[in-house]
Amino acid sequence: MEFEKTKLIELKEKFDSIINTEEKENIEFWYARDLQEQLGYTQWRNFLEVIKKAMISCESAGINVDDHFAEVSKMVVLGSGSERKIQDYMLTRYACYLIAQNGDSKKQEIAFAQTYFAVQTRKQEIIEDRIKLMNRLEAREKLRESEKQLSKNIYERGVDDLGFARIRSKGDSALFGGLNTMQMKERYGVKENRPLADFLPTLTIAAKSLATEMTNYNVTEKNMYGEEKISNEHIDNNLSVRTMLSKRGIKPENLKPAEDLKKIERRVKSENKKIANSNRLPKKQSI
Repeated sequence: MEFEKTKLIELKEKFDSIINTEEKENIEFWYARDLQEQLGYTQWRNFLEVIKKAMISCESAGINVDDHFAEVSKMVVLGSGSERKIQDYMLTRYACYLIAQNGDSKKQEIAFAQTYFAVQTRKQEIIEDRIKLMNRLEAREKLRESEKQLSKNIYERGVDDLGFARIRSKGDSALFGGLNTMQMKERYGVKENRPLADFLPTLTIAAKSLATEMTNYNVTEKNMYGEEKISNEHIDNNLSVRTMLSKRGIKPENLKPAEDLKKIERRVKSENKKIANSNRLPKKQSI
């Protein structure tokens, strides 16, 4: 979910250009056909499937679907000059957010839309801050999945949960210049029962994730067995990542801790509820 500054500005301007306003009730809304194009979908039938998934997500969250998705029809002029009625939807900000959440995450437009529709203002600096926040949450989730896979891989090769903890701590020690997991927690003021990764900046989370993925790869490719061999592999991979960072003048142990990810996740959920409960579409819609 990385964006160049110019690309971010370009996407923001495109999404801003398709905003509509219901003047009587001063409600912002978007037409699905306009949104389809901006999200990179060429076929309406494919985009309609995403809309349906978003409706299910809305209903599952206990939110009235009709408040945020209103099916409408509109007349379009064909190449021959004749007109044809087509299906469309009026969508609130929350509806657009759910569509982005259920869209193809490989599309850069979708990644941007997840942030754009999650904030109540269209100011660029706020969108940029939100993207940084989502980058960190995404990096944390990737690390969580990598470590989960490593735990599974080494369990199949004779290493129990305590062995996994030791391997991970030795990897941390290699990455953080000799400071193990507990020592880094003390440095950051992290409680013993909380994961260190929840307080690491995005760069460090990504570094840990890369080293873990390298270990996963070599453990399976080389069919490593036993704690000692796998531990040495994980140490070597973390040292390699540390060396790469050091060449760029970055020492992971000296980076400042970041905000607790649990607090961020709670804030994101709270903000999303506010979006859902803010502007709602008028009951009867027609074009």
